[in-house]
Amino acid sequence: MTPDHLFVDSMGNRSRGAETMHQAWIGYFAIVSEFRIEIDTLVAEGGTVLAAGEAGGTIDETAWHTPAAWKAIIRDGAVSEWRVFADNKPVYEILAKRTK
Repeated sequence: MTPDHLFVDSMGNRSRGAETMHQAWIGYFAIVSEFRIEIDTLVAEGGTVLAAGEAGGTIDETAWHTPAAWKAIIRDGAVSEWRVFADNKPVYEILAKRTK
């Protein structure tokens, strides 16, 4: 990631900075074990990469998966922007069970 890396999640929330995202990913992977991205389609032009496929993982021993797409902007050989487009309903449903 570039030092000024921008991450935008599927809800439009933004996080900026490589160190901020490093810590965020550590937290995410602590919650979502076995996280995976499976890419079916990949298109790259210049410094822009578009990918589509499926994301999935396990939360509280419950597996989930959802269609997803990603956009990456590459600058000087590093990811300067990463955007996620996904329906997170399966994740929210699992997390909602934690409060019951």
